[in-house]
Amino acid sequence: MAYVTIDGNKYEKELIDLAVKHTTGQGEGKISVDEAKDLFKSAKDGQGVTDIEMATLKYIRGTYEFTDAGAKTFDAELSRL
Repeated sequence: MAYVTIDGNKYEKELIDLAVKHTTGQGEGKISVDEAKDLFKSAKDGQGVTDIEMATLKYIRGTYEFTDAGAKTFDAELSRL
C-alpha cells in the first residue's frame, strides 16, 4: 500500500488519487453519489477500514467538492464506520 504525506499527515495514495480522478477531467468537478460509493468501496477493500484510510476519507471530505447528493451519501457512509 502506498502513502502520500500532505501537510505532515500520512494518507492512502490510492484514495487521494481516486478523489483527484473524480474531481478532474469530464464532469462537474464534484464527487457524485456513485463516486462517493466508489471511494468507500476502495477504502473497504481489505480487512476493514484502517486508521489511515479513515483519516484519508475525512481529508477528502474536507478538501474536495461534492454534489449535494454525493455529500449526503459520503457523510452517511462515513458515519457507519
